[in-house]
Amino acid sequence: MKKIELLSPAGDMNKLKTALYFGADAVYIGGKHFSLRALAGNFTDEEILEAVDFAHKLGKKVYVTVNIFGRNDDIEQAEKYFKFLENAKVDGAIVSDTGLIYLARTVAPTLSINLSTQANTLNYKTVEFWQKQGLKRVILARELSLDEIKGISEKVPEMEIETFIHGAMCISYSGRCLLSDYRTGRSSNRGECVQACRWHYEIREKDSECGFMEMQEDERGTYIMNSKDLNLLDYIDGLANAGVCSFKIEGRMKSEYYLATVVNAYRRAIDAYYEQGEKYKENALYQTELKKTAHREFTTAYITGFNDRTVNYDDSQSKGTHKFIANVLEGNETSDYAVIEQRNRFKVGDELEILSPTDSFNKTFIVKEMRNEKGEIIEDAKLVQQKLRLYTDIPLSAGDILRIKM
Repeated sequence: MKKIELLSPAGDMNKLKTALYFGADAVYIGGKHFSLRALAGNFTDEEILEAVDFAHKLGKKVYVTVNIFGRNDDIEQAEKYFKFLENAKVDGAIVSDTGLIYLARTVAPTLSINLSTQANTLNYKTVEFWQKQGLKRVILARELSLDEIKGISEKVPEMEIETFIHGAMCISYSGRCLLSDYRTGRSSNRGECVQACRWHYEIREKDSECGFMEMQEDERGTYIMNSKDLNLLDYIDGLANAGVCSFKIEGRMKSEYYLATVVNAYRRAIDAYYEQGEKYKENALYQTELKKTAHREFTTAYITGFNDRTVNYDDSQSKGTHKFIANVLEGNETSDYAVIEQRNRFKVGDELEILSPTDSFNKTFIVKEMRNEKGEIIEDAKLVQQKLRLYTDIPLSAGDILRIKM
């Protein structure tokens, strides 16, 4: 049985390396043009070449998003870009616009095309159509149930099926939203979404003495368009049996810490599923891990069918149970000290927890001694991105992350 691909977002090169280190089989990235996350760091053409080389040496894959809805003025540049991606040997381009798919098939015939979730694929006849156009993978709409996904896979078994398994959801159908455009003039469908659905809203009464009326959706608040975050960790088995070949995590604008936490949790859960079957769900560790980074209240969305409880009324986002403290730059394999880069303040006496793909995962230690770059002992790490030598007898490796319970 071929193992399901764990597909992570990567907003820049550091995030790409983080995702692959923590167990992603593949990443999806955006270039400086044609991406629906134009506000992420994204990759220059040179960085795309570097990313592909880095991932392929690890036996992993890189997909590039070209998922805007194009205008006439985009076509000439898009033609050059598709040719570049083909020559760069990326593992696929993620495209939603029918015209851009036609263009890519014409000018870059060996470039694999993955149909974006923005194309709103909801039924097997649509998948059959795209198969006849030479596509090998379809990223299904997030509004589908497990039974519907299985029905598509059974009708078109040759098509690779990719589904989102975790991350932010959009209030609009398959993410095709106009709200950002109306509110700020920045088009969601061209990569400039300001996430206006996450804002706190009021109703204002024109020409009223009071000026405005506060919107009270219920006693919890007014985030009436703020979707909960998708979490299908308990459906790994069901999705695998439904024919899904790739599990996709949302979040090209998320932090390194978020990616490390989520990718690590799903990597371990997927591996446990292949070893233990559905018993993997008996281990509460994986769900606990997902709560250690910023997230909204979780939902399984429409995986079991109709669901009218997908809105997060309480707030825009919770902070998570743990705080990102430091990146490990050099491990302590040859000495008692690891070299770390500080990200949030901590002190001698604090208990730190290790986030790692190794056996040091979730082990804790008390900070007893740390030194700055001059070799001076310090008690308080309060300088952002300060490099420190940190003593611990627990094995640390370059790429690990240190965190603290809040």
